[in-house]
Amino acid sequence: MIETYSDALAFIHGRTKFKKAPTLQRMRQFLHELGDPQLQVHGIHVAGTNGKGSTVANLRELFMADGLTVGTFTSPFITRFNERISVDGTPISDTDLVALVQQVQPVVAKLDATLESGGPTEFEIITAMMFLYFAAQPIDIAIIEVGLGGLYDSTNVWTPAVSVITTIGYDHMQILGDTLTAIATQKAGIIKPQIPVVVGKLPAEAQDVMVQTAADQQAPLQTLDVDFTTKLLAPQGWQERFNFDGLDEHFKDLTTPLLGDYQVDNAAVALAAYLTYHQQTQVPVSASDVKKALAGTQWPGRFERLNADPLIMIDGAHNEPAITELAATLRERFGQQTVYVIFAVLADKQHQQMIQTLGALPNVHLLLTQFAGPNAKRQATDPSTLAAEMPSGHSAAVFDNWQAALMQALQEMSSDDVLLLTGSLYFISDVRAYFKQADAD
Repeated sequence: MIETYSDALAFIHGRTKFKKAPTLQRMRQFLHELGDPQLQVHGIHVAGTNGKGSTVANLRELFMADGLTVGTFTSPFITRFNERISVDGTPISDTDLVALVQQVQPVVAKLDATLESGGPTEFEIITAMMFLYFAAQPIDIAIIEVGLGGLYDSTNVWTPAVSVITTIGYDHMQILGDTLTAIATQKAGIIKPQIPVVVGKLPAEAQDVMVQTAADQQAPLQTLDVDFTTKLLAPQGWQERFNFDGLDEHFKDLTTPLLGDYQVDNAAVALAAYLTYHQQTQVPVSASDVKKALAGTQWPGRFERLNADPLIMIDGAHNEPAITELAATLRERFGQQTVYVIFAVLADKQHQQMIQTLGALPNVHLLLTQFAGPNAKRQATDPSTLAAEMPSGHSAAVFDNWQAALMQALQEMSSDDVLLLTGSLYFISDVRAYFKQADAD
């Protein structure tokens, strides 16, 4: 019996994560048993290696500035599970979450008993709950983030008004494939016949896949740096500034509080998707609303300031492409300062390349540590393993737990230095909760 919030979470997290053979057939059957709620949900589908969360956050603010009620589906969460299913930035209530689990549980039991491969996976259940919730809410538009890949992701049973692919890089290679072409093919799986698709800055071989897939599906394609462009302006304070040109619009001096050139790319991709949607609905666009929406976009755990003096930040750079972007931002923004970096990452990531990139930064003091992984199968990398992967001639301090690394960094730092905690999103979530609790106390 599912009666409480903890019962509901135990039911969801108790499900299998993956099946042997990828298929959307089980998801389609599951939703059909639930009354096909996905057919009542209208919106934008967002895939990509990195940048999905920031793009969703930008889109949410843009559509809310239009006066629309916006549902968002994201993963993973930073503080609490409920964040994954939100309306206008407010997470689903515990009561509604329990009610949804009670609604799906009998159908899950039926499919467990009748399907040869067993019933729905954890993510399929969460996806079905999201569709049920959004279908029952008076939302105007949903921004739905792909969980993993695209082609066989359980969100891909849905047909959106616009599809978005943010970036393509090396991550989840054991599932998606070990070439950019293979990974891009999985992501391009969300491109639907004649549905417009907006694509970010991609490596050439990944871009080739998008162009071919869009042509095959007769889907109009808009690509960053081809069909729409940005011009970076000199930053002022804690923000990035840029101009945007494309889709018959010219916006001057837009800002985003999310740091990094790649966040300008994410904002531009979101804006292009928003404009594409507006072209379909023929609703006029307000330049002042666009400016305000992008300037007000928040996304926890992305170069987020936890403390101003000394400057303490967190950034969920959880894979090799994200670490490369993070290193570029450290060079551009904090190149004149000493930066203490506390790093912890899951063992199934490309940590050797990540350490090589971080360890080579001349102004960085690296402190390597670990955290409690999300489950027994997904553990953090041993920090001594990370230390052995440092570039030759460079060394790093090793700590068994991240709180000890934090204390050490705070003792060594001067008031002009910067502290960044980065790596796994699970690690960032722990750190963020620790600091918020300290603030509350």
